[in-house]
Amino acid sequence: MHSVAEKVLLKENIDPPEYFKHRFSENLKELNTDGIKVRQDLINQMHREGIELSTLIKESVKEYFGEEYEVISVEERLQEPIKEYVEKQYDFKGFIDLVLKTPDGKYHVVDWKTCSWGWDKRRRSEPMNIYQLVFYKHYFALKHNIDPENIEAHFGLLKRTAKKDKVELFKITSGKKRTENAIKLLNKALYNITNGRYIKNKLACHGPFGPCEFYKTEHCT
Repeated sequence: MHSVAEKVLLKENIDPPEYFKHRFSENLKELNTDGIKVRQDLINQMHREGIELSTLIKESVKEYFGEEYEVISVEERLQEPIKEYVEKQYDFKGFIDLVLKTPDGKYHVVDWKTCSWGWDKRRRSEPMNIYQLVFYKHYFALKHNIDPENIEAHFGLLKRTAKKDKVELFKITSGKKRTENAIKLLNKALYNITNGRYIKNKLACHGPFGPCEFYKTEHCT
């Protein structure tokens, strides 16, 4: 679906449903090559839903941003130094699905998410979901020397099973305070990584094949 959105918004001369079917078939071949089996009923369902979604993306973007938006980039690569962390050099790496610019001079960072029926209130406000876009906005601004006040961040939900609003875009709050909180969390994570401090995954203590081999030993940390 991301590939379809990219082609459609770049106004490439494609038939969206046909292009989706082509890419979907390629993805299935890759899964088969890797020995990953997918249920046929699920393949049929996603094939049908993807064809419908492919026809809705362009108009949904126009309805949300207006007719006069400009596509700045798709799949834009970010690899920017994390200057806020000083103990060791790390880069922030990511790929922004879509960047648009509207006539008011605002840039809009968009991240597509394919889902079933949509996101509930809890998931829409989940910090770890939101911080991904906050980081994209922050490092996009640094990369291009753009005032963050002129950048807004949005999720685009591609909802396979929803009865209405199957393509939904919505803006998140990504101001100075939220950016500071995200950077603070990033610094904390990098500090722990640098110093070899890792969070214990207690869910791994008892796996499907029995307990971890280090469970309740001197190496259990």
